[in-house]
Amino acid sequence: MITPASALESPDGAAATTVDSTRPGLLGRLSAEAVGTFFVVVAGLGVPLFTIPQSNPLSAALAAGLAVTAAMLAFGYLSGGHFNPAVTAGNAIAGRIRPLDAAAYVGAQLLGALLGGVTLFGILRTVPNIADTRTAFDTVAAGFGERSIIQVPMAGVLLIEVLGAALLVAVYLGTTSERNPSRLAAPFAVGLATAVLLQFGQAPGNTPFNPARATASAIFSSPDALGQLWLFWVAPLVGAALAGLVFRGFALSAPATVPVPVPAPEGDVDDMDERDALDQDGTPEPASGAAPVAGPVAGSDEARAFFDGERGK
Repeated sequence: MITPASALESPDGAAATTVDSTRPGLLGRLSAEAVGTFFVVVAGLGVPLFTIPQSNPLSAALAAGLAVTAAMLAFGYLSGGHFNPAVTAGNAIAGRIRPLDAAAYVGAQLLGALLGGVTLFGILRTVPNIADTRTAFDTVAAGFGERSIIQVPMAGVLLIEVLGAALLVAVYLGTTSERNPSRLAAPFAVGLATAVLLQFGQAPGNTPFNPARATASAIFSSPDALGQLWLFWVAPLVGAALAGLVFRGFALSAPATVPVPVPAPEGDVDDMDERDALDQDGTPEPASGAAPVAGPVAGSDEARAFFDGERGK
């Protein structure tokens, strides 16, 4: 997305039915989404997994937000820089991406997230001090109830996920809109929003506001985390739908630009009577759209008579 994602997506409110010739094909965009999501998952889960809390100079939430910004700057001009099924769903509902392309985006994001999870799992297996890799993943997996640090029940975590995903998607859609003069700063806005929201949802349940990231952590955690994964798909998609509907309403309510018709000339000079095509001084009237012809200048008759040799006879 350094995109102005608006430069990558279709204009607000218009169905994405045309293809920008400057953009890569669908396969190229899917590759960008997979690689970007891989980076986001590796950074978002890897930093808290391999960081000693007592000497942590950079919070996991800030690291994840910076990863989103970097991924959008690096790959956003190719695909729009979603890296999150919730963001893709919001774009689809807002009319910025075709539904079939959105489904393909989600598949690429899941592939990139799973590759990131496999990579981290493989690295953890090489660490001799970590006896149980699944227990390590439990510390970064999303959950509610007993899996929440502060024991937040399902209803509370669900509300947090819906609210956070709606805000994140709204920031994306707002900062990448064609009408936003600051859309070049979209990667920084989305990255900062991600960091703030992750910090907000860390204690209640490690809420990721990203179903792909939640899937990557749950698969390599204990079975309880996988059993609670449904909430971290349903809630962010509901929040994304709310934000997408709001922005679709904004686009539909925007005034359309109506071209002002220019009246055509009633007739050609050739079809006019010669008497109507000449002004009172005998100077032809200019045709419609032509430069005006200067009228007779005072004294021009005397000058013409002088050069014709008539003066002084």
